[in-house]
Amino acid sequence: MGAGVSNWRLARAVSCLGQLGVVAGTALDQLLSRRLQDGDREGHVRRALEHFPFPKIAKKILDLHYVPGGRAPAEPYRPVRMHTVENHVPAQELCIAANFVEVFLAREGHAGPVGINFLEKIQMPHLPSLYGAMLAGVAVVIVGAGIPLEFPAAIQALSEHRPATYTLNVAGPRSETPAVLTLDPAAFREPGQTLPFLARPAFLPIVSSGTLATMLARRIRDGIAGFVVESAVAGGHNAPPRGPMQLTADGEPIYGARDEIDLDVFRQLGLPFWLAGGRGSPEQLQEALAQGAAGVQVGTPFALCAESGLAPNLRRALVAKALEGKAKVFTDSKASPTGFPFKVAELAGTLSDETNYQRRRRVCDLGFLREAYRKPDGTLGYRCAAEPEKAYLAKGGKPEDLLGRKCLCNALVADIGMPQPLADGSAELPLVTLGDDFANVGRFCADGQRDYSAADVVRTLLG
Repeated sequence: MGAGVSNWRLARAVSCLGQLGVVAGTALDQLLSRRLQDGDREGHVRRALEHFPFPKIAKKILDLHYVPGGRAPAEPYRPVRMHTVENHVPAQELCIAANFVEVFLAREGHAGPVGINFLEKIQMPHLPSLYGAMLAGVAVVIVGAGIPLEFPAAIQALSEHRPATYTLNVAGPRSETPAVLTLDPAAFREPGQTLPFLARPAFLPIVSSGTLATMLARRIRDGIAGFVVESAVAGGHNAPPRGPMQLTADGEPIYGARDEIDLDVFRQLGLPFWLAGGRGSPEQLQEALAQGAAGVQVGTPFALCAESGLAPNLRRALVAKALEGKAKVFTDSKASPTGFPFKVAELAGTLSDETNYQRRRRVCDLGFLREAYRKPDGTLGYRCAAEPEKAYLAKGGKPEDLLGRKCLCNALVADIGMPQPLADGSAELPLVTLGDDFANVGRFCADGQRDYSAADVVRTLLG
């Protein structure tokens, strides 16, 4: 769902309805800072920070980021330091607090479980994000867009407030000394403070093949509670087709027989599994249950409901397109700097319009999708295929990797109504990601209305 679309309000609503509400864990430090810079008008962030177990850190964050009354509309948001392999303590503190706040607010006032979703591709914030979510009592950790082998060990260590490590993927020549991310909870503890062990959340990797699931089950014997089994019609990032990439005339990846998911493998593994991607109907839910699934993961219908973090003007425009039979999703093989296919909902005024994309000046000022690479001198650098061309090429990037790349970081934050103002008086444009089920969200609308609730989605799915 991108960044901040499945926010605490949506996750809380779904959990209060007896299901598992899941917050998106992407870029939460950036979102926390921008909410505070916008004045935190309803006081939710500040209320949550009152419960943060490290009061001095909470005060430091408020002193640095909170703007009473909010910044002026044309005033740019102050930047947040990008994550690196070095342990920059203020960046880690903000990330821990941001994940705590999102999960705390999602859990507030009810007893239902709340989960959090991370992208394995965005590795550098993993440890502080995970620790912050666990401090707030997150029940489930869901990880996709990669092979998250090291999450269970990190969960175990952080549940005991012990130092945790995570190996960083590095492009370029292999080094005898791997790059390792570290987090020591003791660095944040205040003098004389004793913290109880944290509940260990269930870990659910997102997979798109039985082969990957079998490998994970073998390598992480006691750390997996089940699988989310996602097909290529889901929104966001998709697994690439197996084998050489082949494209349609329009440039979409072609998925074939090798990409079909063999559910027999999952039934034989004996772990619960949930089907995802195009599962937003009562019939699809019943079919999944009949196939042995424990349930379904639903994204697109909730992304367009009233509790979603998606900016209301975008949400209503998209629902209107679905009601008019004009919904269209393009699986873009180039858009994401990660190299993974990425679902893009076509909508005027967004970067789905090629003219808008070509007009945008390249800038990399958020940096969540940067990759680490090994420089000739053996040190680490960071690059993104959506950054300015000269900078990317100077860092050893390939010219062909620049083609069609979009700054998802700025676009996805713009999706939720917090675009960065630009010097010419404009602002960063959004780029909405939805699954192929976008065309069918009219089933949740009463009498052609463009607003529907999370309760409408759950009620419809459960029949």
